[in-house]
Amino acid sequence: MQLSSTLAWLVDTAAETAGADRLLAELGAHLVADGLPLVAGALTLDVPHPLIARRTWLWRAETGAVIEAVDFAPGATALVPEAPNHAGRRWLSEIAEGRAYEDVIGPGPDGPSLGWIGPRPFTPKETNELRQAARFAASPLAVLAVRATLTATLEAYLGRRSAARVLAAPLRRDRGETIQAALLYADLRNFTALSESNPPATVIAALDAWFDRIAGAVHAFGGEVLKFIGDGVLAIFPVVNEAPRRASEAALRAASAAQAGMAHLDDERRRQGLPPLSFGAALHLGEMLWGNIGAANRLDFTAIGPAVNLVSRLEGLCRPLGKTVLVSGALAAETDIPLMPLGTHSLRGIASPCAVFTLPEG
Repeated sequence: MQLSSTLAWLVDTAAETAGADRLLAELGAHLVADGLPLVAGALTLDVPHPLIARRTWLWRAETGAVIEAVDFAPGATALVPEAPNHAGRRWLSEIAEGRAYEDVIGPGPDGPSLGWIGPRPFTPKETNELRQAARFAASPLAVLAVRATLTATLEAYLGRRSAARVLAAPLRRDRGETIQAALLYADLRNFTALSESNPPATVIAALDAWFDRIAGAVHAFGGEVLKFIGDGVLAIFPVVNEAPRRASEAALRAASAAQAGMAHLDDERRRQGLPPLSFGAALHLGEMLWGNIGAANRLDFTAIGPAVNLVSRLEGLCRPLGKTVLVSGALAAETDIPLMPLGTHSLRGIASPCAVFTLPEG
């Protein structure tokens, strides 16, 4: 039996497609080339993610364009706008206007869902061809789902840039690179007293609220949380195209946004009769080794080096100086954002004194 061009592509090449969006677009184009009358299609995959329950890609035959919609996970809707439900099916129904809708794969409990609409009801022959294509699509879709699950899992635990670096490099501890970045290190105050005087659920809720504000601010300005260290956070804003000013100012804006976010959180906590959560944050610009370290068979992907040491030590000055955010002279030199000088200070374990600045009050 000679396979159609669609089925041959699904067998030979589809599993190598870069992502679900391209697979949907190319599958739709192959079906149209084989004579199937299609107006639009939708592909849904369940992908483990802290906020997203499933991802849906929507394809228009007329333009070949693909857009993405998401269904949010239970409990995530407090952080996001009103969540769509079964986005692919709803979208196809909205544009169908009486045309045929054919659900040709699933959806199963964990499987993909693939649907098409045409300019008229599909004939039995066309329906059979769509179903046959769906059966051949099951294998490349499974490959895509596994790849997407791995990527989403690594991104949730490592961050997007670090996850991409891990996926692209061999799993060996001698793999890393020196990069320049603006670093942000932040630490929650009085965490030991909080954890000793409250039940674990209360402590975890406070930590999650704190991490939401600091990580949300970092991500909003293009940074990436590299580590959660107890109640602390290490984030990086990598320098791209030799533009340290952009990374430095992004880190400063993230610190300001974190302050604003924590102020709102403290207002909420006071209304609930809870104490405020104070924190300290330090910013620095420098080079670090970004890559794998660890034992021979147990690796960690992290950043080490003098810049990391300095930013953590600088954060330790927040309490004695009575400031929430401190900025090193190296980072201050790369921005026009107004900063207040606080003099030069010695940092524990750092050979040279550090010029220290802070954000203006108010």
